[in-house]
Amino acid sequence: MHFGATLRLLRLESGLGLRDLARRLNVSGTYLSRVENGLDSIPTSARLEAIAGALQIPAPLLLDLAHRVSPLVVDYVDAVPEAGTLLLEIAHRRLAPHELCELRDFLNERFPSKAAAPVVAGPVFSELLTPATVIVHFSCSSIDDVIDVAVGRLEHETPPNRYAIAANLKQREREVSSAIGGGVAVLCANTVRETPAAVVVTLAKPLAYDTPDQQPLKLVVALAGPRNSPQRRIGLARVARLAARGLSSDLADVTSPAVVISHLARVEVFG
Repeated sequence: MHFGATLRLLRLESGLGLRDLARRLNVSGTYLSRVENGLDSIPTSARLEAIAGALQIPAPLLLDLAHRVSPLVVDYVDAVPEAGTLLLEIAHRRLAPHELCELRDFLNERFPSKAAAPVVAGPVFSELLTPATVIVHFSCSSIDDVIDVAVGRLEHETPPNRYAIAANLKQREREVSSAIGGGVAVLCANTVRETPAAVVVTLAKPLAYDTPDQQPLKLVVALAGPRNSPQRRIGLARVARLAARGLSSDLADVTSPAVVISHLARVEVFG
C-alpha cells in the first residue's frame, strides 16, 4: 500500500482540493503534493491526526496506515517508562494479531478503560459483500472492463444508473488512478442511495496499470455510496489497511466468493 496515493484518494473523496487541505493544515500545497506523490516522508503523528480531522476519518486508522504511533502513546511511554519495556517485550515475543486480541480482551476485563476508546465508525467492509458482489478470476484487458463488471453487480442500482456510474468512474480514472499499491485499486462510485455497497473483483491475470509502486493490479474494490460520504472514506482506508497486509496475494488463488468474504471478515478482525 502506497500511503501517498491512499491519502490522495481520501482527500479527493472528501471533496477537498490540494490547496484547501494544505490551508487547513497550515502547510504548503507543494509539500502536500510531494507527500501524495511519495517524494516526501510520511507526516508526523501530530500532523496525521490533523489530516484525519480534516478528512473526517478516525485518526487511529490513518496512523495505522502510516505505521505511526499516536502522540498519546509517546507521551505515556515518556511518563511511564515501564510501558515502553512492556511494548518491547511484546515485540520480542512477536505476538500474532489474534494473540494481541486476546491480550486486549484481558486488559478490557481486568482493567476497564475509564475513557471511551476511539471508535472506528462505519460499516465493516466484509459485511457489505454478498456472493453475488464478489467476482473471482475475472479476465480483462483494461480497467474499463473491470469497471463495467463491478458496476453491473451493484444490486440496488437500476441499469440506467449503472451506465452513468460506470461512465463517471471511467472519466475519473483517466484523471487520477485509483491504484493504492500492493496490487489493489479502490474505485469510489457516487450513488444517490444512502445504503453503502461494495464489490470485489479478483483478476485472473495481473493487469498492467498506472500504480504508485509499479505492481500490476490483482484486485479491484468498488465502494458505492453518496458523494463525499465519511463512511465511504473509512471503507477506503480499511481496504488500504488490508492491502498493506498482502490482501491481493492472499486472494489470488481463491476461487469461491464465499471464501473471499470469510477471509475478509477474519482479517478485518485479526489484521
